[in-house]
Amino acid sequence: MGRLFTVLVAALAATGSFLHGYDSGVMTDVIDSPNFLNFFNTTQTSAIVGAINSTFSGGAVLGSLQGGLTMDRFGRKATIQLGAFLCLIGAILQAAAQNLAMILVGRVLAGWAIGLMSMSVPVYQAECAHPRSRGMIVGLAQQMIGMGFIVSTYGPSPVPKVIPELINPRWVGYGSLHAPPTSQFQWRFPLAFQVVPALILGVGMLFLPESPRFLIEKERYTEARTILHKLHFDGTNGDWIETEYTGIRTAIEAEKGTTAPGWIAMFIVPQWRTRLLYVPVLSPHVHGSNALRRHGVAVQVFTQMTGINVIGYYQTIMYKSLGITGSRNTLVAGIYNCIGPFANLIFVVFILDRVGRRRPMLFATIAISLALICEAALNSQSPGTRGYSVGGVFFIFLVSVIFSMSFGPCSWVYMAEVMPMQIRGKGTAFAVGIGNWAVGTLWNQLSPVALGQIQWKFYFVFVAWNICISFPVIFFLFQETKQKSLEEIDLLFGPAVGTGVIMEEFEIGRPQQTHDKEHIDVSARNVEDVRIDCQHKFNHLILWDKSWNGRLS
Repeated sequence: MGRLFTVLVAALAATGSFLHGYDSGVMTDVIDSPNFLNFFNTTQTSAIVGAINSTFSGGAVLGSLQGGLTMDRFGRKATIQLGAFLCLIGAILQAAAQNLAMILVGRVLAGWAIGLMSMSVPVYQAECAHPRSRGMIVGLAQQMIGMGFIVSTYGPSPVPKVIPELINPRWVGYGSLHAPPTSQFQWRFPLAFQVVPALILGVGMLFLPESPRFLIEKERYTEARTILHKLHFDGTNGDWIETEYTGIRTAIEAEKGTTAPGWIAMFIVPQWRTRLLYVPVLSPHVHGSNALRRHGVAVQVFTQMTGINVIGYYQTIMYKSLGITGSRNTLVAGIYNCIGPFANLIFVVFILDRVGRRRPMLFATIAISLALICEAALNSQSPGTRGYSVGGVFFIFLVSVIFSMSFGPCSWVYMAEVMPMQIRGKGTAFAVGIGNWAVGTLWNQLSPVALGQIQWKFYFVFVAWNICISFPVIFFLFQETKQKSLEEIDLLFGPAVGTGVIMEEFEIGRPQQTHDKEHIDVSARNVEDVRIDCQHKFNHLILWDKSWNGRLS
C-alpha cells in the first residue's frame, strides 16, 4: 500500500486535529446566540462566559499532561480513541445542557479530549511517516485544525450570491444563528455537531495500525515489521524497510536498559532535559565538535508568541480599531479564517519537506515582526480612513499566511521529531500542555485588556519576543530534521542516555534512504551483525550508566 496508505492513516487520525479547531472556534458563535444568552441569563461579557472559555483551556492543559501516561502505557491509538470518547461525552452534555453546570462539565471534558488529541495525533503521525514525507504527514494536523475552525465559525463564504447556495456554504455556527431567536437550535446544533467527527475518529481508529515504534517497545516485533511494510513498501524498497526496522529495534532495545520511569527523569537527565526544554549543555557528540543541545517546549512557546491566537480570537476588536464595523467586520473575519488553511495546504504538500523546518521559522520571526510593526503604525493613525483600513486588514491577513507557512505546521512537526523515544509520550505531553495550552490561555486572558488599554502598542510585545528571543534561539540552537528517520534525528542532538555509541556504530552500516536497490550497500544480515556487535559495546556502557540509574532510582 505504501505512501497512499500512510496518507490515509494520517488524514483519519487528523480528525482529532479537526476537533481541536472546531472546539476552539465553536463558542464564538454560541455566545453570540441571543437564545443561549437568554437561556442561561447571562451576557457576552459576563464571568459565566469567561468561565466557559477558561474551563475548556484548563481541561486541555490537564488532558495534554495526562496523555503522556496513556501514550506510554496503552499506545498512541488508544490515547486518540480516549480523546474521541471524551469529546463525544462532552458534546452530548453541552448540547443537552439544562443548566450551567452541564455546560461547564461538558467544556472541561471537551478541553480534556482536545488536550489528549493535540499531543497524541502529531506523535502518531510522525512515528508512522516515512522520513521523506514526515513534514507533510504531520503538517496535516495543522491543516485540519484550520479546517475545523472554518467549519465552526461564523464567517460566510465571500462567493457572490449569484453562485448556488450548495457551493456558497454558510458554516455551522453562522448558519445556526439564522434560526429564529426563540429557537435553541441556534446553539444546541453547533455543540451537538462535535459528535460527528468524534464518532468518525473513534470508530475509524479501530481500523488503523498502531505505531510500529510503540509495538517494538512492547516487544511485538512481528506485528511491528508487518505494519512498517504496510506503511512504506512500494514494491522496490524491501531492504530499506528491513534496515529501518533493525535500526528502530536496535535503538529502542538499547534505550530500555537505561530508561528511568516517571516524569522527574525528563528534568534530571541532561540528555533528556535539553531535548524537552531550552537548557544549554555542551556536548562533544554533534559532528565531532562542541555544540549546544536543544528543546521541545521552546518551539510551542515560540508559536504562541507570534501572536497568531491573539489575532484569531480577537481580530474583530482589531478590525473595529481600523474602523471596520457591523457586517463588514463579520465578513472580513470569515475571509481571514479561510486563507490560513489554504496557505498551509500549499506549504505542507509542496514546500515543507523540501526546505525543512528551521528556515521557514527563521523567516517567519522576521516577517511576522515586520507585519506587526506595519499593523501597529496603521492602527496608530485615525481609524476609518479607507487606505488605513485596507492596509491594516492586509497586514493581519499577511500574518496568517506567514504563520501558516512556518510555525503553524513546523511547530507540530519539529516537536514530534526532536523528542527521543524514551520520553516522547511524556515530553510531548509537557510541551503541548505547558508550551501551547498554558501559554495560550495566559494570552487569551490578558489580550482583551491589553488591546483595550494600550491598543496598538500591544503588538510590540510579540515583535520584541520574536526578534530578541525566537530568532536567535532558532538560528543558533535548532537543528534541521528534514528527511531523517527519528533515530537519525537522535544523533543530531547527541546520544540518548547510554545509546550514543551504539547508534553511531549502527550508522556506519545504515544505507541511504532510497528506493533504488542498487544504492543499498548493506544487507539486513550485515546490519544484524552490526547490531550484535553494538550490543556487546552496550553491555560495557551499562557499567557507566549505572551511576545515572542509581541517581534516578
